[in-house]
Amino acid sequence: MKPHPPIQRILPALYLLVAFTLTRVVHGARGTANDPSERGDVPGWVMITLMSAVLVAALLALAGPALENLFNDAISRVSP
Repeated sequence: MKPHPPIQRILPALYLLVAFTLTRVVHGARGTANDPSERGDVPGWVMITLMSAVLVAALLALAGPALENLFNDAISRVSP
Protein backbone atom coordinates (compact mmCIF):
# COMPACT_ATOMS: atom_id res chain seq x y z
CA MET A 1 0.00 0.00 0.00
CA LYS A 2 1.34 3.43 -0.94
CA PRO A 3 1.89 5.72 2.08
CA HIS A 4 -0.15 8.92 2.14
CA PRO A 5 1.25 12.32 3.04
CA PRO A 6 0.15 13.47 6.51
CA ILE A 7 -2.29 16.04 5.11
CA GLN A 8 -4.28 13.35 3.29
CA ARG A 9 -4.62 11.43 6.55
CA ILE A 10 -6.15 14.35 8.42
CA LEU A 11 -8.43 15.66 5.64
CA PRO A 12 -11.46 13.59 6.74
CA ALA A 13 -11.10 14.92 10.28
CA LEU A 14 -10.82 18.48 8.98
CA TYR A 15 -13.92 18.05 6.81
CA LEU A 16 -15.80 16.77 9.85
CA LEU A 17 -14.56 19.73 11.89
CA VAL A 18 -15.74 22.21 9.27
CA ALA A 19 -19.16 20.53 9.02
CA PHE A 20 -19.54 20.48 12.80
CA THR A 21 -18.49 24.13 13.12
CA LEU A 22 -20.88 25.27 10.40
CA THR A 23 -23.70 23.29 11.99
CA ARG A 24 -23.04 24.89 15.36
CA VAL A 25 -22.84 28.38 13.84
CA VAL A 26 -26.14 27.95 11.97
CA HIS A 27 -27.81 26.44 15.03
CA GLY A 28 -26.43 29.24 17.23
CA ALA A 29 -27.64 31.93 14.81
CA ARG A 30 -31.16 30.50 14.84
CA GLY A 31 -31.14 30.22 18.63
CA THR A 32 -30.10 33.84 19.17
CA ALA A 33 -32.80 35.14 16.82
CA ASN A 34 -35.52 33.31 18.75
CA ASP A 35 -34.28 33.85 22.30
CA PRO A 36 -31.56 36.47 22.93
CA SER A 37 -31.09 35.33 26.53
CA GLU A 38 -29.75 31.94 25.34
CA ARG A 39 -26.73 33.20 23.42
CA GLY A 40 -23.93 31.12 24.98
CA ASP A 41 -20.21 31.52 24.61
CA VAL A 42 -19.45 31.04 20.92
CA PRO A 43 -15.70 31.86 21.13
CA GLY A 44 -15.28 29.29 23.90
CA TRP A 45 -16.72 26.35 22.01
CA VAL A 46 -14.94 27.41 18.82
CA MET A 47 -11.61 27.42 20.66
CA ILE A 48 -12.28 24.03 22.26
CA THR A 49 -13.30 22.54 18.89
CA LEU A 50 -10.24 23.89 17.11
CA MET A 51 -7.88 22.82 19.89
CA SER A 52 -9.38 19.32 19.84
CA ALA A 53 -9.01 19.10 16.07
CA VAL A 54 -5.39 20.24 16.23
CA LEU A 55 -4.65 17.71 18.97
CA VAL A 56 -6.23 14.87 16.98
CA ALA A 57 -4.38 15.92 13.82
CA ALA A 58 -1.05 16.06 15.68
CA LEU A 59 -1.58 12.64 17.26
CA LEU A 60 -2.64 11.17 13.94
CA ALA A 61 0.40 12.63 12.18
CA LEU A 62 2.74 11.26 14.83
CA ALA A 63 1.15 7.87 15.49
CA GLY A 64 -0.48 7.26 12.11
CA PRO A 65 2.27 5.16 10.54
CA ALA A 66 2.66 3.03 13.69
CA LEU A 67 -1.09 2.45 13.91
CA GLU A 68 -1.26 1.60 10.22
CA ASN A 69 1.56 -0.93 10.59
CA LEU A 70 -0.11 -2.41 13.68
CA PHE A 71 -3.41 -2.77 11.83
CA ASN A 72 -1.79 -4.29 8.72
CA ASP A 73 0.17 -6.74 10.88
CA ALA A 74 -2.98 -7.81 12.73
CA ILE A 75 -4.91 -8.27 9.47
CA SER A 76 -2.10 -10.31 7.95
CA ARG A 77 -2.19 -12.71 10.93
CA VAL A 78 -5.89 -13.49 10.50
CA SER A 79 -6.37 -16.84 8.84
CA PRO A 80 -9.25 -17.39 6.41
